[in-house]
Amino acid sequence: MFGKRRRKPDVSKLEGVITFFGSFHALRAEKVLLREGKEAALIPGPREVSPNCGVALRFDYDQHGDVRNILADFNIQYEGIHLYPA
Repeated sequence: MFGKRRRKPDVSKLEGVITFFGSFHALRAEKVLLREGKEAALIPGPREVSPNCGVALRFDYDQHGDVRNILADFNIQYEGIHLYPA
């Protein structure tokens, strides 16, 4: 009846962080990336990387090219993509 329940990724293994200007874009990015089969998890935005939004998105940095293309395809605005080990 309901969709598959997704297992939360182990964020300690995800070394990429996407920062956003607003939480709406972060929430939308998580939904799209998960739907596209990428690991993604919302986290509190690290202040060392960006003071703009309180929400950021952890992802597998090895896939940053694919992630950048997916965000562009879905017109999701983001501030930056960063290598930020946990």
